[in-house]
Amino acid sequence: MKVLLLKDAKEDDCGQDPYIRELGLYGFEATLIPVLSFEFLSLPSFSEKLSHPEGYGGLIFTSPRAVEAVELCLEKDSKTEAWKHSLREKWNAKSVYVVGNATASLVNKIGLDTEGANCGNAEKLAEYICSRQSPALPLLFPCGTVKGEILPKMLKDRGIPMESITVYQKIPHPGIQVSLNSYYSKQGVPASITFFSPSGLTYSLKHIQELSGDNIDQIKFAAIGPSTARALTAQGLPVSCMAESPTPLALAKGLQLALQGPRC
Repeated sequence: MKVLLLKDAKEDDCGQDPYIRELGLYGFEATLIPVLSFEFLSLPSFSEKLSHPEGYGGLIFTSPRAVEAVELCLEKDSKTEAWKHSLREKWNAKSVYVVGNATASLVNKIGLDTEGANCGNAEKLAEYICSRQSPALPLLFPCGTVKGEILPKMLKDRGIPMESITVYQKIPHPGIQVSLNSYYSKQGVPASITFFSPSGLTYSLKHIQELSGDNIDQIKFAAIGPSTARALTAQGLPVSCMAESPTPLALAKGLQLALQGPRC
């Protein structure tokens, strides 16, 4: 059964995208099409903040792109040695909160310990942070231009100080239309399409509607999290599957139920 995932490919240690592998184990023929590109912003300011861990109670990462911004700061400002010898240790003395195992893995690679990865989405992470002892200093939250307001609002309502800094913005991938045209011409209408962010939905939906035509009602739409599910609903599209967490296994199980019914 053919399914379309609107995300870029990320090879793991086995040299294969984990979503392709996991969905294959569940009998799905998955294709990946990237719909987003990214531009990084305010890196000098972010780099300065990273140099002063004493001013913060910890870090919050809700996307892999925010972790990439840290890597770029270390590379561009020649802070790699300072990071290894002192900054990393000072940040590790504080809480480093993350959403999802993919983001946690990237944070681990830059030498930081993480907590909260199993929360699955920003709302659950906010609940987890609120359950911890409130820091006296603000949590540093590098984020994108389009960030969910649930986490900041929940922390604010609980009196937990947080300082956000916008370090990237999402832009449409230049090859969306060509890639989708090629997929539909070769594979036909997919049984399911999974969206990984509200922005990805915004940039691709028009092309999908035009290519699918009257057959769009046959497609089972899936979302990788609650914010994307809400965006689908706002567009008048039924959500047949919402992954319980942003992982290949959770998506595979969700699609299996939506498309094939429960296993005996």
